[in-house]
Amino acid sequence: MEGSIDQFLGHFRIIQDPRLERRKLHQLESILFIAVCGVLSGVENWVEMEEFAEARKEWFAKYVDLKNGIPSHDTFARVFAQLDPKGFEKGFLSWTQSVYQRTQGEVIAIDGKTIRRSHDKARGQGPLHLVEAWAAANHLVLAQVKSEGAAGTEIEAMMKLLGMLDVRKCIVTMDAMGCHREVAERIQVREGDYVLALKANQGILHEEVKAYWEDPKLPKTEYDEYETVEKGHGRIEERRYRMSSQIEWMDDRWPGLQSTGMVESKRTIGDTATLERRYYLTSLPPNAKELAKAIRAHWEIENKVHWCLDVCFREDHSRARVRHAAQNLALLRRLTLNILRKDTASKRSLNIKRRLASWKPEYLEYLLSLN
Repeated sequence: MEGSIDQFLGHFRIIQDPRLERRKLHQLESILFIAVCGVLSGVENWVEMEEFAEARKEWFAKYVDLKNGIPSHDTFARVFAQLDPKGFEKGFLSWTQSVYQRTQGEVIAIDGKTIRRSHDKARGQGPLHLVEAWAAANHLVLAQVKSEGAAGTEIEAMMKLLGMLDVRKCIVTMDAMGCHREVAERIQVREGDYVLALKANQGILHEEVKAYWEDPKLPKTEYDEYETVEKGHGRIEERRYRMSSQIEWMDDRWPGLQSTGMVESKRTIGDTATLERRYYLTSLPPNAKELAKAIRAHWEIENKVHWCLDVCFREDHSRARVRHAAQNLALLRRLTLNILRKDTASKRSLNIKRRLASWKPEYLEYLLSLN
């Protein structure tokens, strides 16, 4: 087990320590290891981090150097504020790549998230906005990139993120913010496929695709179709997925484009029914069932990442905002979320797993050994 934890620590030894050598009382490795274990165990702030480490001092001493005792909460705060996020990302990517098993046709969902209380009005600093990638089959956050939140900078962050990822033979999904030619081209150059949500931000193209799919004379022979029906909690969800390779009429051709898609969703609650249609551009050939898989997998980044971070990790309540603290803490939460997801032997909720990690050192050791 100790060998496994040392293997885990090895991924973070590549991170450069930003502090002056003469002012170090605690090794960076020790601080990072305690922080990972603390967040795995439900710690939410630096004071709790110090108290948790003091309570587990003998256990931590088995794995890291504590000759100068437990770092204070001020030390944790200073180090995470100073730590270069790019260096921390390298350690995160090193660990992620060691556990990630790329599979052909896997959906990689890319989406943005804002940490709402990370703003600092006194410094004129807006809330931290991140663009991140989620591997649906592996249930892993693959990487995150900081964005300023505006449309242009979010596209830049998406392009940077794609440059960090191996998307060969994978399907990359994005919402309308990522529906741009340069994004589609970058995915194609990196040998991946794309499913991009098409909305009004594409103006004429959106209207043309919408008109094509809403044509009452559209022959069924022109498209592939797949339907699903779900019932529960007093409502009925009916979805009809359609894909067509008839794109010759489009003047606005995109790199690798093979099909357009449409999803028609009908929700019935009692006697009330609502209907919604959404449209897509994709490099995939017509296969409506494959389109359904990609779209449903994209929703997971909201349900299995963003929702969990806000509800289980209380990310939107985090007030860390000095220098790089918010970005580094966000990455730390995603690392621990990945570790908890790797425990597939247990059907417990994320909250219960975190409590077990705080109660039982042997369970915490087990989580850290899942390399």
